[in-house]
Amino acid sequence: MSLIASLGAIEIGLIFGLVALGVYLSFRVINFPDLTVDGSFPLGGAVAAALIVAGVDPFAATAAAIVAGAAAGALTAWLNVRLRIMQLLASILVMIALYSINLRVMGKPNVALIDDPTVFTLFEFTALPDYVLKPLVLLVIVIAAKVLIDLFFASETGLAMRATGGNPRMARAQGISTDKQTIVGLALSNALVALAGALFVQSQGGADISMGIGTIVIGLAAVIIGETILPARSLVVTTAACIVGALLYRFFIALALNSDFIGLQAQDLNLVTAVLVAFALLVPAYKRKLAKLLPTRTKAAAVTIKEA
Repeated sequence: MSLIASLGAIEIGLIFGLVALGVYLSFRVINFPDLTVDGSFPLGGAVAAALIVAGVDPFAATAAAIVAGAAAGALTAWLNVRLRIMQLLASILVMIALYSINLRVMGKPNVALIDDPTVFTLFEFTALPDYVLKPLVLLVIVIAAKVLIDLFFASETGLAMRATGGNPRMARAQGISTDKQTIVGLALSNALVALAGALFVQSQGGADISMGIGTIVIGLAAVIIGETILPARSLVVTTAACIVGALLYRFFIALALNSDFIGLQAQDLNLVTAVLVAFALLVPAYKRKLAKLLPTRTKAAAVTIKEA
């Protein structure tokens, strides 16, 4: 695989690292199976692209995309906690509605950002080529997002949110408003996903109505792979694992699609994704089996040595 292809995989992996952080927040911290991300990812891209084409500053457009994503996540949580619609169904309803909203925002199925300014053009005065500059800028953004999330979860509000996902009954007994924490948590989760969508369209040069398909699968795959590679010891390690998982996921995808001897093509992307997710799900189970077998064999060896 060439250097440009590798840097391209890192670039997309860093963007989906933000998605992985958002998915981790909803699925692991809040314990809310949220499918809204399939709609909030293109929502962030649609809002950013539409505003940039209209002449709005790219940073302001990206901020507006974050707010739009947060609103989508809050709506999903509101449907659940106020109207008592089950979690999965509430997220599906919002995801479906966002498809039409995204079309309304863009006014057409796709919006091109060819000669329009982006958040990356601010750094074009450097001598670095574009395929090196973008991953570096994204690395700074992702690290900043990770640090802010770690600081948030170390705060009193963050601890209350973690308690809400871990044991809602105990959290309510301690005076924590679990409904409020769920709304804030899903808003934060989808804000991260929308930020990823806004950066994605500015990196790739355009927004498309179908770009959100499979986002939740990619996010879950990144989280699972990251947790397999870096077992959770603390929240700081876990958030880092999500980013590492996203990078590894995109690198494996790029490696598979750029390996001519395998014979895979672009249309095999979903197949490769399914195989990677299945493999990531199987690894922890086999690790547990191996951990159970090793002590047994160690004890048997010790007994043999004593008898000898």
